[in-house]
Amino acid sequence: MRSGARAAIVGAVFAAMVGVAGCGSGQDDSSGAKDGASAGSGDDKPSLKKVKTGPPSAAEVKTTAHAFLAAWSAGETAKAAALTDDTGAATTALGGYRTKVKVAKVALEAGQASGAKVPFSVNARISSGGASVPWTYESSLTVTRDTETGKPVVAWKPSVVHPDLAEGDTLKTGASEGPPIKAVDRDGKELTASEHPTLKTVLAALRERYGKKAGGEAGVETWIQRAKGSKSPDKTLKVLSKGTPGTLRTTIDASLQRTAEQQVSKRTKASVVAVKPSTGEVLALANSPASGFNTAFQGSYAPGSTMKIITSTTLMDKGLAAYGKSHPCPKYFSYGGWKFQNDKKFEIKNGTFEQSFARSCNTAFISQAGKLKDDDLSKEARDVFGIGLNWQTGVSSFDGSVPVQSGASKAASLIGQGGVRMNPLNMASVAATASTGTFRQPYLVSPSLDDRTLAKASRTMKSSTHDQLKKLMRLTATSGTAAEAMAGMSGDFGAKTGSAEVDNQEKPNGWFSAYRDDIAAAGVVPEGGHGGDTAGPIVAALLRAG
Repeated sequence: MRSGARAAIVGAVFAAMVGVAGCGSGQDDSSGAKDGASAGSGDDKPSLKKVKTGPPSAAEVKTTAHAFLAAWSAGETAKAAALTDDTGAATTALGGYRTKVKVAKVALEAGQASGAKVPFSVNARISSGGASVPWTYESSLTVTRDTETGKPVVAWKPSVVHPDLAEGDTLKTGASEGPPIKAVDRDGKELTASEHPTLKTVLAALRERYGKKAGGEAGVETWIQRAKGSKSPDKTLKVLSKGTPGTLRTTIDASLQRTAEQQVSKRTKASVVAVKPSTGEVLALANSPASGFNTAFQGSYAPGSTMKIITSTTLMDKGLAAYGKSHPCPKYFSYGGWKFQNDKKFEIKNGTFEQSFARSCNTAFISQAGKLKDDDLSKEARDVFGIGLNWQTGVSSFDGSVPVQSGASKAASLIGQGGVRMNPLNMASVAATASTGTFRQPYLVSPSLDDRTLAKASRTMKSSTHDQLKKLMRLTATSGTAAEAMAGMSGDFGAKTGSAEVDNQEKPNGWFSAYRDDIAAAGVVPEGGHGGDTAGPIVAALLRAG
C-alpha cells in the first residue's frame, strides 16, 4: 500500500507469449443461422432469430474464457475487450495493462472452471529502470450471457486484470513518488509488517504520506493507484528495484504494540487503541483480523454506555447530576415515543448518581433528556472532548460523530446509541480526556514533521466536573461493571463499560474505555456481548503492561 506514485510511465510494446493451453479463438453462436439471414424463402421479411437465454453452458464458458485469455495474452486489446460485456471499460483497463505496466511477456493459463467462474494464472515479466523481474499472481473471470445478443461474454470488472483492483483504480509501473520508509517506535526500534501484521496498512499509509519527508530515495515498483476518494492507500504489488528508505519515528511503543496484538488475536473480531493522556501520542493500535480495514482508527460504531462518560460530563456541567446526589434509576423510562429499559430490567431504588453510573443504568440518563437542549450533548462532545474536530493523526482516521438529534434519537444518544458513532481511537481519547480534564488530539507522527495543526477543543473540563467524573470512573472500576476486568489495578485509574445494540445482531458490540496513570485505552469486540467481559480484559491488559 503506497501512494503518490509518479504518474508518468514510459509505455512499452506488450510482446505477449500466449500460454493458454487449448485456448480457442472464437465463441459458440448456437443460433443455427447467421446474422441477417432468414430461414425463410429469401423474401425481405425481418429475421425472427431467437436470442439465446439462460446461463452459459460448460462448453461456452470454456470457449469464451480461453478466447479472452488468448487475445489478452497476445496483446490484442480490441479483440479481448469485444469478448466482454463492457467493451469500453475493458479496452481502457487492458490497454492500460499494456501501456502503463512494462510487461515484456506474459502467459495466461486457465484453470478448472467452477460453474461460470474460471480461475487463471498470470506469469509475466516486467522490465523497467534497468530491472527485469518475474511477476506471477492468480485471478479469475466469470462468463455470463449477453442479454441482447445471447452470446456468452466475460462479465467485466477491474479484478479480472488483478484481484486487488477496484473500480477506478489504476495499475502502474515506474519510479515511486513515495520512497520506502524505515518506521521506528518511540525508542528507535524498527516496526515491520512481518513482526506487526496489524500495522501493515498503517505503515503503508505512513509511507504514502511521509516517504519523501523521511529522506528516502524512490525505487521502481508496480503498484495499484487507488481511485480518487478511496479510503484505501495505494498498494505495492511488485518491487523491481528497492529504493533507499528514510527513517520515520512514530509514537508507537513496540512492547505495548505486541501486547495489543496478542490481546486482540484472542478474538475473531476486535480492535484496541492506547494513547498517552499527557501528550495525545498513540502508543499502540491493533485489529483482529490483522489484515484489511483499520477499524481501530477508521471504524464507526455506536459506543454504547461508554458514551456515558461524555453524557455524565454534560449533566454535571448543567447541574442535572452530581456525585453523591440522589438520581432516579427506574426499570423503564419513556421519551419521544420510545420505551427504554435497563439490562435485565434492573432498577436502583433511592439510588445516587454514582450508583447509576457504576451499574450503567440507562434510564438514569434517559430521564434527563427532556432537560437538555437538542445540541447540548453535541457541544459537550466537541468543545470538551474534541469529537468531530478533524483530527490530524498522521494517517486516515475517523474522529467520531455526535450529531444534534431530537426526540427518541436524542435520548438514545445519551446512552451511546441513536446516531452517535465512535471507534477505539475516539474512545481511548475520551478516556484520556476524562483522566486529565484536557483534550489532546491523538497522533502517530509528530506534527513538527509536516507542520500539521492538531485539533484543539475550545475549553477544558470544569474542575468540579473533572473531579466528579474521575470518582465516577474509579467507582465503576472498583465496584461497578468494570470491576472484574480492572481487578488488582493500582495507581490512578478509572473505567466505563458499554454494550451497544445493533439491528440483526444476536449479541451487542462490547466496549471498554479506561485509563491508568499516563495511559488510556479503549477497545471494541463486535458481537462480543457485555463490554466488561469481552473488551475489558483486552484494555486492562494494556493498562497493566503500560
